[in-house]
Amino acid sequence: MTGRYIQDYTLGEVFVTAAATLEEQQVIDFARDYDPQAIHIDKDYAESGPFGGLIASGFQTLGFSFRLFLDLGMFVDTSMGGPGMDELRWLKPVRPGDTLCSHVTVTEARVSKSKPDRGLLRLSIEVRNQDDDVVMTYLTMTIIKARPE
Repeated sequence: MTGRYIQDYTLGEVFVTAAATLEEQQVIDFARDYDPQAIHIDKDYAESGPFGGLIASGFQTLGFSFRLFLDLGMFVDTSMGGPGMDELRWLKPVRPGDTLCSHVTVTEARVSKSKPDRGLLRLSIEVRNQDDDVVMTYLTMTIIKARPE
C-alpha cells in the first residue's frame, strides 16, 4: 500500500476516519503510564470529582485520534514526519466507552519551493464522539513526499 503524495491533496478536502471505542481499561492503563492523575485512574475519586467519573487523558485522546487518521493509509511511504501541532483544544471530556472518529480537513497542501521532493500538508482535525459532539480540535503539519517525476 502506498500513501498519497502532496499533489494528491486538495484544499478543503475532508476525510472521516473509522470510529473506535476507548475502553475503560485502556483509559486507566494509559493514564498509569503517562498521565497518572486521579481523574484518569481512580474510579472512586473520579466519581466525586469535577467530571462525575473517569475521563481519558487528553494526551490519550490526541494519540487515539491520530491513529484513526493513520489507519486511513494516506501516509504510508509518503510521510516524512511532522514539524508540529497548533491550537490543541480539549472541549469535552472523553469517557470510557466513548466511540470516537476524526474529521480531517486539508487546510494547506503545497510543494516546497526549496525542496521540491516534498511538501507541507496542514490538516484541521475535529474529534467527535458517538453523539457527534466535538471533544477535541487541533491543527497539524506533516511533510509529505512529492510525486516523483
